[in-house]
Amino acid sequence: MNDSETAEARALVERFWAALYARDWALLRTFFDEKSVYYDVPTGPAAAARGPAGIEARLRLGLDRLAGYDHGRSEVVASGGTVVTEHEEHWHWPTGERVTLPFVSVQHVRDGVITLWRDYWDLGTLMAGAPPNWQDTLAEGDLSWIVDVTGEV
Repeated sequence: MNDSETAEARALVERFWAALYARDWALLRTFFDEKSVYYDVPTGPAAAARGPAGIEARLRLGLDRLAGYDHGRSEVVASGGTVVTEHEEHWHWPTGERVTLPFVSVQHVRDGVITLWRDYWDLGTLMAGAPPNWQDTLAEGDLSWIVDVTGEV
């Protein structure tokens, strides 16, 4: 990829982050196609989401019940169609718990869509700050989005 393609990938990912932190689900879907894959590295590729609807459902499972969700500081490095964002997220539950979760997100962009998105973060940090019953709430949610992409990514 040339410099303009790198700049386009970086700009697309920046727009993506703005849509995610606004929880603009309709706009968020536009960043993916039916083959796009998202997964959290701590839970692995066996618990991935594929396609705009699956990725939205995956994100909403964890984020819809938060009272607040915002983006902290970030650094972005882009090369070709790969964009790496080192950042932090601030999660606030209605019950008063709060956590700052450090992330490294790696997104691969091709033909104007995010084709693969991996999030690297620490499950222990999240669970230590979450309400005691939050993991049960997640397990009781809609998990129909789960696909196993082991060996594909």
